[in-house]
Amino acid sequence: MIFGRQKTLNVVFMGTPDFAVPVLNSLVEAGMALRAVVTRPDRPRGRGKRVRYSPVKEEALRFGLPVYQPHSVREEHFIALLRELNPDVIAVAAFGQILPSEILNIPPLGCINVHASLLPEYRGAAPIQRAVMSGRSETGVTIMKMDTGLDTGDILLQERAAISPEDSFGSLYRRLSLMGAGMLPEALHLLASGRLRGVPQDSERATYAPPLRREEEIINWSGRAVDIENLVRGLDPWPGARTWLGERVLKIWRASVAGGERAAGGTGPAAETPLPGQVLRTGGPGLVVQCKDRPLAVRELQLEGGKRLAAEDFLRGVRIVPGAVLGWAEGPDNAGGV
Repeated sequence: MIFGRQKTLNVVFMGTPDFAVPVLNSLVEAGMALRAVVTRPDRPRGRGKRVRYSPVKEEALRFGLPVYQPHSVREEHFIALLRELNPDVIAVAAFGQILPSEILNIPPLGCINVHASLLPEYRGAAPIQRAVMSGRSETGVTIMKMDTGLDTGDILLQERAAISPEDSFGSLYRRLSLMGAGMLPEALHLLASGRLRGVPQDSERATYAPPLRREEEIINWSGRAVDIENLVRGLDPWPGARTWLGERVLKIWRASVAGGERAAGGTGPAAETPLPGQVLRTGGPGLVVQCKDRPLAVRELQLEGGKRLAAEDFLRGVRIVPGAVLGWAEGPDNAGGV
């Protein structure tokens, strides 16, 4: 079915986190008729566990758009509602649920998803974090036509984005969100005019980006310094890579492989045979900590109950001596040294 570029598309938008907010804004700015916005139910957040709206709901209300929040998109009354809305297309960005075939078949143009990777790479819930944690130098955004699989539908558009060594999950997240917002309206116009055809994914090249497990947040100081640096980057600003200082959780927010350092040697208690996680020195580039192959300079950190601070400010209030070992290397009795 060809709609023609002159027709205003009737759109239902589905999204939840702040990643989806620029995408919603782009549809409004493009003059599309937003019949409804669908987002996840309100839930308690933060230390006070106050019930808060999702970022998408807040933005939708600002525009005066009708908002629906089903607990499950498989609910019969919600599917009936979508049929009544009769959208030309359903646009999806980081919604958080897989759509069943009953919904996928409602709009004549289908359900179109903004996915933050170069599919078929990094299918799944955490493509941005996984790309940074893996040390990738490139990722991108894919506009795809959804099917019943996990990010397996035909590719409509793709754009590439470099990942710099300074990028964190947060900085890349914002950049890809804006990239997706710029791509989606044009993709919908091209699709409606019949000038865009999907390309099937090569499933043999598929990789996956499952949700992060809590144990993945723990720094393994026996790993390579570059891998720990990438872990730190991939977990900033949420949920944070963590270790322990004594019996207190220590989050590492910024770190880099230390230049000009050696895995052993020098003077002091950490000089002869440094253990993984052992503090080699303080000051200079930060808190220098031994990893499997070489040291890591910790430049920004946060002790449990405290604020996120640059290393030099942190060390003014917390005394850490060379030779201290971060983490639970030999159990909590030997993990401190403050």
